[in-house]
Amino acid sequence: MNTSVIPAGRPIRLALVGCGRISRNHFDVIARNPDLQLVSVCDLVRERAEQAGTEFGVPAYTSLEQMLAEVPSDAVVVATPSGLHPQHGIVAARAGRHVISEKPMAISLAAADALVQACDDHRVHLFVVKQNRLNPPIVLLKRAIDRGRFGRIYMANCTVRWTRPQEYYDQAPWRGTWEFDGGAFMNQASHYVDLIQWLVGPVESVMAKTATLARRIEAEDSGVAVLKFRSGAIGTIEVTMLTFPRNLEGSITILGEKGSVKIGGTAVNKVEHWQFADYDDDDKLVEQAATSPPSVYGFGHEGYYRNVVAVLRGDARPDTDGRAGRKSLELILGIYESAKTGRDVPLPLRVNI
Repeated sequence: MNTSVIPAGRPIRLALVGCGRISRNHFDVIARNPDLQLVSVCDLVRERAEQAGTEFGVPAYTSLEQMLAEVPSDAVVVATPSGLHPQHGIVAARAGRHVISEKPMAISLAAADALVQACDDHRVHLFVVKQNRLNPPIVLLKRAIDRGRFGRIYMANCTVRWTRPQEYYDQAPWRGTWEFDGGAFMNQASHYVDLIQWLVGPVESVMAKTATLARRIEAEDSGVAVLKFRSGAIGTIEVTMLTFPRNLEGSITILGEKGSVKIGGTAVNKVEHWQFADYDDDDKLVEQAATSPPSVYGFGHEGYYRNVVAVLRGDARPDTDGRAGRKSLELILGIYESAKTGRDVPLPLRVNI
């Protein structure tokens, strides 16, 4: 790993590639954090790159390689279409830059492994955005699980009932394609797939059904997965982008022998049920843990970047590195494999999927 620590007092210089919809979350956090400095932007669409460059007063490029060659930076934020994350991350790693990848880190295990390997080979950090882990209600839930407050966990459920109109998919030709994006599980619900396996533990097998019911896209707009965890617990993930007329729910529910919790709201931002057999001081924090995010992206990018800063200053370890990002990707690919074959799919998967 890159042993050079960026000293306190010097901003961490960030270059960003991919100035589309999600880039705004990164731009906003970078602008508010005095430890971070945006130094350049890149997008294949020249107009979009120049617009961002003008707004933030930094040089704009249409070539990632040229940007890396001409503008010194410490890390590259990869916010391009999902299928391009490994390619762009590998280019950044080879240039000696740390890599901050939006979710999912890749849409195949082989590509994910190639990105991890490139970052290892060039001794740079690979960070994968999993901002929902940092929502205050989720932090409380994780702590309750780690302290054994549930006893044995019996069932877990994630529900993502959102809406994405056809216009959303029509905004960019890569959206909803198998090559660059995937569907509701890979894109919109990937954080929820990550949460359920992070909280409940490794998945032994998965059975799934998916469908493209209303949107004109290659991949699925709806689906359901049934999980068998190695612990013996059973889980479900229900996802749709067809909720009328707006986003309704993004939730996770955990049911155990000594506790029941549901974190809901539109983006796991509100404690809807919290009950345990035994008292803990965390119970007093439940009401103040609720947040009202302006969108389903929540506020987690802020906490995520605090961890990036701490790691690059030499004060912490990455909360979600490439190997953590790979685990949720593997579960999503298992869901797709089951939906395609109609069979129960054991995990781990073969690497060529």
